[in-house]
Amino acid sequence: MSWNTARFSFELYPPRTAAAASALPATIDRLAATHPDFISVTYGANGSSRSSSLELLRYILDNTNVSPMAHLTCVGSSHAETNLLIREFLDAGIRSFLAVRGDPPADAAPGETGLGEVRSSAELVQLIHRVQAEREPYSELSVPGLDASAVLSSREHVQIAVAAFPNGHPTSHSVSQDIDTLLAKQAAGANLGITQLFFHPEDYLSFAQKAKDAGVLFPILPGIMPVTSPARLRRMLELSGEDLPSDLAIQLEIEPTEEGQREIGIAWATDFARTLLDGGAPGIHLYTFNQHEAVLAVLERTGLLSAGTTDSLTTEREHA
Repeated sequence: MSWNTARFSFELYPPRTAAAASALPATIDRLAATHPDFISVTYGANGSSRSSSLELLRYILDNTNVSPMAHLTCVGSSHAETNLLIREFLDAGIRSFLAVRGDPPADAAPGETGLGEVRSSAELVQLIHRVQAEREPYSELSVPGLDASAVLSSREHVQIAVAAFPNGHPTSHSVSQDIDTLLAKQAAGANLGITQLFFHPEDYLSFAQKAKDAGVLFPILPGIMPVTSPARLRRMLELSGEDLPSDLAIQLEIEPTEEGQREIGIAWATDFARTLLDGGAPGIHLYTFNQHEAVLAVLERTGLLSAGTTDSLTTEREHA
């Protein structure tokens, strides 16, 4: 692919401490200065971070030129509650969503999904479109020279991303089932895919090609996180269920310094991103862990930042 057309985006989560909350605006500002396609904000199970998620989305909307993407889950909410939440996001100015089934709450009994009345991400996609249609049934365009407006048959469309699983969803029985699920999400109105974390580029490249061959038309962005410590790698493997990337794990374990581990993680993520882009990925989605330094270093080394942004980063490091 032409790297000139490759794009990138970021993911943040609501801060959990006062210190993290005070530091996050500076991180958002640095991320926004690179002109990403969007910055997504996670949403806790059963609405556990509803207010803080919305506050973070509003900060991005009010203080940057970047589109904020709101996460929505199916866990623990009724149709009415989810409808109100979607309307609240739309009223705040949010026009991009990531619709996911969601993980059960931490206190859920074994086997319980925690799902509310919305049972799948495809249903959630349909609900977002329905709320938008009810909220804005038509739009008007002023007619030049006349005190009148023309009614437009089309309305503003929202961007709705969905999750993709290169190595299969935990409840899936086959790759074909995962691709059928993506096709169902597409039929419901999804127009973007974002993968969970994975650590072997061939997993994504094979999955993306099979999805395309099956008729999935929307782009699927690979999700990448610079893993800068052994502890973080272990945590990511716990959350994702992915196979251990043994080469990365060994390098991190034998490197004694934090700075050395950080460099290993950035270099590994850079090579990973280059392989994916060379293989045809339309861009990359970077899980930031609410820190900007590592992901911006990956973008710079990958060559996805503009010259002006790269110069700014160099100056910042020189004066640090």
